[in-house]
Amino acid sequence: MSATNIHIPAFDTEGQIPAYVARPDADSNRAIIVIPEIFGVNAGIREKCDAWAAEGYLAIAPDLFWRFAPGAELDPDVEAELQQAFGYFGQYDADDGVKDIEAAIRWLRSQGAEKVGCVGFCLGGRLAYMAATRTDINASVGYYGVMIDQMLDESHAIAHPLMLHIPTADHLVDEAAQARIHAGLDPHPKVTLHDYVGLDHGFAATSGNRRDDAGARLADGRTHAFFSEHLA
Repeated sequence: MSATNIHIPAFDTEGQIPAYVARPDADSNRAIIVIPEIFGVNAGIREKCDAWAAEGYLAIAPDLFWRFAPGAELDPDVEAELQQAFGYFGQYDADDGVKDIEAAIRWLRSQGAEKVGCVGFCLGGRLAYMAATRTDINASVGYYGVMIDQMLDESHAIAHPLMLHIPTADHLVDEAAQARIHAGLDPHPKVTLHDYVGLDHGFAATSGNRRDDAGARLADGRTHAFFSEHLA
């Protein structure tokens, strides 16, 4: 496995998107877009990319905040950096995020990827849902995605498999929002929802105070099986 920082062309020629890329040792026709949380392409996101590359996937993590805070790397366990991240989230336009995912899909296909999936966390979980509704990505996984309950009117456009991991004690996605997600998506033949009873937002972080090891291992195992099936 090898890794490097690169730039890829933005979707609508507005610039170059910084990204972290991890390549497997052998050429692969399968690829994963790792969509960051509100903390940027930090060590945890790079670790997730490296893990996918070690399993034979070409992995890329685009810098979501490149338009106004390029290179931001924040630690959710540091209060000042957590508040900074919430500030970035407040000024972020998720429609731009979908364009950046589309740019990543196009770049990965230019590198020989025939099947492309995405896995996102928090804000990235929302963008994974939006990628499933707005792009032709082959498979999508979202962990504790925020605001999905406000975008259920797009669910009719989901054409490829989508999996969402939902911690029931998520302090950013309350019980009412979770109920709306289930009501809107449980009947959809392309969507799989998994609840994690008693777990909170961020439970699948690679490290830090938020991680729940048992929950993370369970969710990650489901994600790996999902991609093994749908990106084969």
